[in-house]
Amino acid sequence: MKSNMIRVEKSHYPVAARSHAGMSGKNNEDRFAVTAFTLGKEKSTPVLLAVLADGIGGHRAGEVAAEIAVNRITQTVADSSGQNPVALLEEAIHRASQEIFVTAEGDSERKGMGATCAVALVIGSQLYAASVGDSRIYLLREGRIQQISNDHTWIQEALDLGLLDPEQAVGHPNAHVIRRFLGAPHPPEVDFRLRLSGRENDRQSLSNQGMHLQPGDQLVLCSDGLTDLVSNSEILDICSQHPLEAAADALVELANTRGGHDNITLITFQANGQAYSEEQPARKGSPVLGLTCLGLVLLALMVAGAVWGWNALRGSRQPTPTPGLIATPEASVQPEIFESDVTPQPLPTNPAPLDETTPPAGVTPEAGATLPSGGETLPSGGATLPDGGATLPGGGATLTPWPTNTAPAP
Repeated sequence: MKSNMIRVEKSHYPVAARSHAGMSGKNNEDRFAVTAFTLGKEKSTPVLLAVLADGIGGHRAGEVAAEIAVNRITQTVADSSGQNPVALLEEAIHRASQEIFVTAEGDSERKGMGATCAVALVIGSQLYAASVGDSRIYLLREGRIQQISNDHTWIQEALDLGLLDPEQAVGHPNAHVIRRFLGAPHPPEVDFRLRLSGRENDRQSLSNQGMHLQPGDQLVLCSDGLTDLVSNSEILDICSQHPLEAAADALVELANTRGGHDNITLITFQANGQAYSEEQPARKGSPVLGLTCLGLVLLALMVAGAVWGWNALRGSRQPTPTPGLIATPEASVQPEIFESDVTPQPLPTNPAPLDETTPPAGVTPEAGATLPSGGETLPSGGATLPDGGATLPGGGATLTPWPTNTAPAP
């Protein structure tokens, strides 16, 4: 019988999350969820799931697609045992995409709606992540920032092919043309490449799935409403200078100060110094096994010493060997070598290298005009989330609000 994960109230890593409609007066079509679990009754390994979706389609359809994406992905993970995380995330995203498509086909006003998504699943301290579209995932480590997700946009494809220079991409009219999204007739190609360096190839980036987060590592998931207006270096500076809650507020405020032309949503969490592992429960008996091994090694050394002493004593009583004969020494006794009692971590299961065929053409999100006011901000002290959601606290470990998790529409 499959054992589902068990939801818990607080995550093992501190988390901060914000969603703001921006300054254009448009509806907030972003959605997010942060949920904490343990692997099950038999395994106490903690699990943190962060899901962010940016709706596409306008006319209130985008927010419907984003909400379906967040809820379906979260529910699929919650109903699983957490085994084979890469395949699990792919299944969850494909289910969400299919549900969005079917919902849109049944309602003419929502036809063509879709969503991007960025997903981070942390099992113990191992990170698994996936993305579709231009919502991003950043890793902040040792004073540096790295975008570990990949943008699926017309601009990024042009940059990869050398058709545009980075300077030409700034302000380009195709800047928001999405090349992959949830809600297409066919399942989107889920991107599992985690780029820790610009020098990595796709296979190397895929092999980073399941990487262990180091103490102090910080993850930031965000929609393009933030990254359009705030640079990577500014995200690094703000996160380095402020605790999670204050940094989240400062990033939203900076984007709004610069116009806030789109919805702004981010989730950020930080790894602490505690080590976790999926195999943690299996190590409870390791101290006893270690003492047993030590005792056997000492016993072997004592036996070796006794044999050596006996040989020395007997050798003092033996006549000198006859010339021309070879004296054969007694074989020395070697201490027994034991295997380590630490269970090795299995290599993460990775899919085959991604097919680089062109995904379905996307649509361009609405880009409203800049207005002096509008939208609602989740206050730093926490805001009650609609539809029975929990409340994000002002600091420390985070309650896990799900399934509804954005600021109310204005």
